[in-house]
Amino acid sequence: MITFLASILIWLMFFGLVVLWVVDGKIKKETVIHAIFSCLVAYGITELIKTFFPTLRPFQFNGALPLTLTTPLDGAFPSSHTAVGFALAITIFRHDRKVGVVYLILAGLIGIARILAYVHYPIDIIGGAIIGTLISGLTSSKHFVRLLNR
Repeated sequence: MITFLASILIWLMFFGLVVLWVVDGKIKKETVIHAIFSCLVAYGITELIKTFFPTLRPFQFNGALPLTLTTPLDGAFPSSHTAVGFALAITIFRHDRKVGVVYLILAGLIGIARILAYVHYPIDIIGGAIIGTLISGLTSSKHFVRLLNR
């Protein structure tokens, strides 16, 4: 279960976004564009931080095997999975509170699972959640659909 939550759940959240947009119609095209843009920016920022300020992951420090599908070799801080999860969840929450609450819970589960999988410390998760939330807030006022329709 930890491996599923730590490695696969983020992809199911993206799949859910597509389902909410195409099948259900609960999410509008602009929300999907906001969410994807927020996720890309959050991911980019976390990867830059990891590149310039690498930190050991728990499994590298304590010798435990990581409980993820792949073994991460980059730095631990901040958690890219959590940043992307929260960027996605906060963006959806701003457009649809009911669905957004579910996504926030899922983003939190990803963070907890990444700790239990020995690939992140709690501070990595907090940092990722803050970055994802901030990026979502900064990009939510942009109107990409107008730009695309020009």
